[in-house]
Amino acid sequence: MRDWWREIAGLVLPVACGGCGSARTPLCASCARALHGSAARRVRPTPEPAGLPAVHAAAPYEGPVRAVLLAHKERGALGLAGPLGCALAGAVRAAAGPCAAAGAGPLLLVPVPSSRRAVRARGHDPTRRIARAAAARLRSSGRPARVLPVLRQHREPADQSGLGARARSVNMRGALEVVPGGERLLGAGQVVLVDDLMTTGATLTEAARALSAVHGASVDGFTRSRAAVVAAVPRPFEINRNYLGTRNVAGGERGKRPLRR
Repeated sequence: MRDWWREIAGLVLPVACGGCGSARTPLCASCARALHGSAARRVRPTPEPAGLPAVHAAAPYEGPVRAVLLAHKERGALGLAGPLGCALAGAVRAAAGPCAAAGAGPLLLVPVPSSRRAVRARGHDPTRRIARAAAARLRSSGRPARVLPVLRQHREPADQSGLGARARSVNMRGALEVVPGGERLLGAGQVVLVDDLMTTGATLTEAARALSAVHGASVDGFTRSRAAVVAAVPRPFEINRNYLGTRNVAGGERGKRPLRR
C-alpha cells in the first residue's frame, strides 16, 4: 500500500530533481549525466577485503549521485529507480564483460538483501527495486537478464553506522546465506552480485562468501566472481560514519541521522 501511494503521488504532485532540487523534473539532464553518463569502471576500496569480487561502479558516491541514491533509498522517491537501474545496468555490463558468451545463459542479478528492519522502516527494498529496473534495461537492449533474489539474512548484523572497515567485515561475517534451493537457480546463467552502494566492500564480500558456500568453492577461489554497484565511495577512503546529509569520507562533515543499510 505504501509503495502504491508513493508512486501515485509522484505522478500528481510537483516534483524536484533528486540530485540538485531543480523544479518540475525528477532528474535533470545534468544529474542524469553524473549518474549514468560515463562508462562504469572497476573500483577497489582501501583496504580491500580478502574475498571481495571484482566490482564495477557506474559513478562515484558524491554530489548529485549521492543525493539521488539517498532520495530513492531514504525518502521514498521511487521514480528514481529507473535512472538508478540504468546506471546499474551499465555497471553490470562492465562486470559481465566478455564472459557473457553465447550459451552462458542469462545474466542473473543477485541483489544484496537489505535488513528486515530497514525494509520495514523504508517501506521497500531499494536494491531489489533498482535491480529489477536494471534487468529490464538489459533486456530492452537485447541482453537476457533477470533478478534472482536468492540471498537472505542468516542473522541480522549490527547497525554499520560508525564502524570502520575492519569492524564492518567482522560485523558482516556469516550474516548472509542462500535460500534453500537457491543453488540450483544459480547454475542457470552468469551471476552478478548487485548493490546500490559500495563503501568498505564488507557486504559484497560476505555476499560472495555465501554464494561460494553453495558452490563448494573457497572464498579465495570465488574472488573471480563479479559484482556491480550504482556508486562507490571515492577512493582512497576510510569510513568513519554513514550519515544522511554528510559525505562518507574521513575528515568530511558529520550529520545527525544515521544511514541504515
